[in-house]
Amino acid sequence: MSPLQKTKGSHTEDLRETIQCILEYLIPKDEEAKETDYRKRIRTLIEETVKTEDDRHFTAEEIKQTIKSIDHKKAPGEDGITSKILLWTFERFRLVTTLYNGCLRAGCFPRRWKRDRIIPTTKPGKENCNDASKYRPISLLNVGGKALEKLLLIE
Repeated sequence: MSPLQKTKGSHTEDLRETIQCILEYLIPKDEEAKETDYRKRIRTLIEETVKTEDDRHFTAEEIKQTIKSIDHKKAPGEDGITSKILLWTFERFRLVTTLYNGCLRAGCFPRRWKRDRIIPTTKPGKENCNDASKYRPISLLNVGGKALEKLLLIE
């Protein structure tokens, strides 16, 4: 990576500083003082959500179809587990169904599945630019989390 121009006009001096500059540009800080009304409403809604009697478990078929729907050609997240590996595991062990239903019952989305691997790629036409705006992030998410998110969105 080439040096980048920082907000105060100086340039980054090493890889670590360059990555920090990109992260500060791409991922703004989540500061409560700058929170919008919309985000406050969403947070309140989440806190008020209560489990109802009509909640049901995911079926094994729903889980299988959800895993199959994830493009097997996409790169895996930081855990390295592809959709093919997850499907293979699902077909051999009941643990996967138990795991997803456990997440549903507990109202938990495992932190590990929220983690991603961010790969900065240069935007077309900005290869010779020297500031952080020349990059766009590609976020590689863990397949287990992708599947859980899709399962939660099933109506």
